[in-house]
Amino acid sequence: MKIKTSITLTEELLKTIDEFVDERMNRSLFLESAAWEYIARLRRAQENERDLAILNEQADYLNTEMLDVLEYQVGI
Repeated sequence: MKIKTSITLTEELLKTIDEFVDERMNRSLFLESAAWEYIARLRRAQENERDLAILNEQADYLNTEMLDVLEYQVGI
């Protein structure tokens, strides 16, 4: 469902958007696509932060495991 809204943009931004808008894509579709892409980036950043926090919480355990594994390697 589409909801009509009003936003305020700088003239420079609107002119730049118009450079990329053609018969297949109007301003609304362009801005909606851009917003969804930005939201996807924000979500990926949140996931990366969460993953990094998990790795940092487990760093000591993972480092201990890595050292144990290295002891099994055969010298060349």
